[in-house]
Amino acid sequence: MKQINTGHLSRSFNLDRDAKIDEEKRTVQLSFSSDMPVERWFGMEVLDHSPESVNLERLNDGAPLLMDHDATDQIGRVEQAMVDGKRGTAIVRFSKSARGSEIFNDVVDGIRQNISVGYRINEMELDKERSTDDEEYYVAKRWSPFEISLVGVPADSQVGVGRAEGEENMTTITNFVEKQMSEEVKTDPVVSAPTVDVEKATRDAVEADRQRTAEVDKIVDIHPELAGTAREFKRSNKPIGEFRKIALDTISKAKPQEAAIADTSIGMTPAETRNFSVVRAINALVTNDWSKAGLEKEASIATGEKLGKSARGFFMPTEVQRDLTVGTATAGGHTVATDLLSGSFIDMLRNKMTVMDLGATMLTDLQGNVAIPRQTGGATAYWVAESAAITESAAAFDQVAMSGKTVGAFSDLSRKLLLQSSIDIESFVRNDLATTLAIELDRSAIHGSGSSNQPTGILATSGIGSVAGGTNGAAPSYAHIVGLETQVAQDNADEGALNYLTNSKVRGKLLQTEKASNTAQFVWNDNNTMRGYNAAVSNQVSSTLTKGNQSLSSAIIFGNFADLLIGMWGGLDIAVDTSTGSASGTVRVVALQDVDIAVRHAQSFAAMLDALTA
Repeated sequence: MKQINTGHLSRSFNLDRDAKIDEEKRTVQLSFSSDMPVERWFGMEVLDHSPESVNLERLNDGAPLLMDHDATDQIGRVEQAMVDGKRGTAIVRFSKSARGSEIFNDVVDGIRQNISVGYRINEMELDKERSTDDEEYYVAKRWSPFEISLVGVPADSQVGVGRAEGEENMTTITNFVEKQMSEEVKTDPVVSAPTVDVEKATRDAVEADRQRTAEVDKIVDIHPELAGTAREFKRSNKPIGEFRKIALDTISKAKPQEAAIADTSIGMTPAETRNFSVVRAINALVTNDWSKAGLEKEASIATGEKLGKSARGFFMPTEVQRDLTVGTATAGGHTVATDLLSGSFIDMLRNKMTVMDLGATMLTDLQGNVAIPRQTGGATAYWVAESAAITESAAAFDQVAMSGKTVGAFSDLSRKLLLQSSIDIESFVRNDLATTLAIELDRSAIHGSGSSNQPTGILATSGIGSVAGGTNGAAPSYAHIVGLETQVAQDNADEGALNYLTNSKVRGKLLQTEKASNTAQFVWNDNNTMRGYNAAVSNQVSSTLTKGNQSLSSAIIFGNFADLLIGMWGGLDIAVDTSTGSASGTVRVVALQDVDIAVRHAQSFAAMLDALTA
């Protein structure tokens, strides 16, 4: 008998084209496992599908139906699971949510056909009859499936996914026999051959693999988009350094999404999240009566305790910012149907910021000051003589520091508007708050001075590339545009989310500026591109910069916007001012958020700050 750490395992299958689909009940009957041998690091794994070998309790207790084994992406549940001696089958029901409906429709249309099951093995038995000197077969006599997933890109069903989550799970092997060496080890007459402790070597190998898997999981915790790559990497024997390189390449080249660095959630249930109402909380502040907004008050207090500070008005918790919904019944008989809205507050904020469309990285749920490592220099290669030692060199690193700075923006809303209780009003108020914050964050990402409590934007970042028009500025030309790209490329920074950003005056000028005389080929293309790169327009980019005797110069920015970092700390703080607009009966709603902005690599950007358009 022996114990090994098999971790969590998963297998992939194709959904049968003749699978039983009930569109009215939103159910699908599918196969999730079979007795087909699958190669693992310890040998060939066979799942015994006799009823006494398979523990179906978790599946039959409403186990989740997930996407890509992601516990945060549930699209339904398992209704019933069974085994027939050869395979495992289940009836799964899809959620009526937008996400569940989207996936179910793809299944009905035959677009999504890949099924994977997550399971753990408690006991295996060495099958001596099937095992050979080159390959050992292990039959799982006690194993437990715990979730079923639809996967976009499954592993080869002949190989299996391997340790999908890297968690520990000790499996007992019965009938285990340690292999003996087939030939006698020949020894030198003077020096004996070293003995090999096979068990220790095995333990060391398992421990090394466990540590390697744990390191991979730490990276995936910060960058969930690498989960698929991580599953494949865990099956290989490659060192952790190779995964770090893959991760850095993927993160730098892909258009980044929101990355959660720390979780400041307060443990709200889905029902509580659905019932949280921003309008109800604002009304409670206006009237100083929280008797009808108990949920909002408790959530705000809990968020403040988590953040270690008091709200100026009330805190919007992290869960609500991620997945905001309208509340149910309110005072005065107004009723609001609970209805999941299309996006969270953070999504609204992001979608209203031009720099986010260009690929800027938003880091949310930050706690304390943040220091993000960056490489400032690489190792050096040397030519050496035969048998000579290589001169030691190493890569150099420093850190990009970020600390919360409070930004505030306000909107004036009428009392009667806030007394309304409908999905549209709730959505309107949230959109209004998101817009006011987005305008200032967008401006700060571009022109933030780094002083007077402002973050440091792109144009105030020391070390970015520069293209000058002249002593008193100059009309932008094709040569200036090429120069901006050259400034970035000469520092090997021309990778990632490369885009142009300027204002509408510059666009109007470049739409009429030829690349060369009499060619009818203009610098700015009708599809809003320049030299093949996306060119975005925002009047947040100033047209009143000063150069020499000119005070109406504009900025043109080119760079990898993935290296523009926008950090957000804690919950949104919403305060209410009833005195400023008391004469007209308006209420000023002030949104306060701790944020910071930083450029990870200054070499990733270049700017022309004296473009004349008049």
